[in-house]
Amino acid sequence: MKDEKADIPYGTLDLLILKTLNAMGPMHGFGLARRIEQVAGNLIQLNQGSIYPALLRLQHRRWIATKWGISENGRRAKFYSLTNKGKEELEKEIQTWERATALVTRFLQDLS
Repeated sequence: MKDEKADIPYGTLDLLILKTLNAMGPMHGFGLARRIEQVAGNLIQLNQGSIYPALLRLQHRRWIATKWGISENGRRAKFYSLTNKGKEELEKEIQTWERATALVTRFLQDLS
């Protein structure tokens, strides 16, 4: 039986990034992707083609800020951190997610 990786709905990655930065503080993109995979129990796999466009989108919205620094292995890397606007948006995104999952859960239970 092969290991299946989950597809996540559009926009969910933004929530995972915001939540991870809120919990962990500033991180570089590679470390951020690995941390999300780790917390997800390796049920998702993030590559450069998914994590970096999401980071650019969040930066464009001013939900995250960037700063150059040195990674754990001594390489120059861009570090991402949550802005105040990002913290506000995180709370909104959590509420939206909770409402959406409650709706789907209701349908799954009532229509079975």
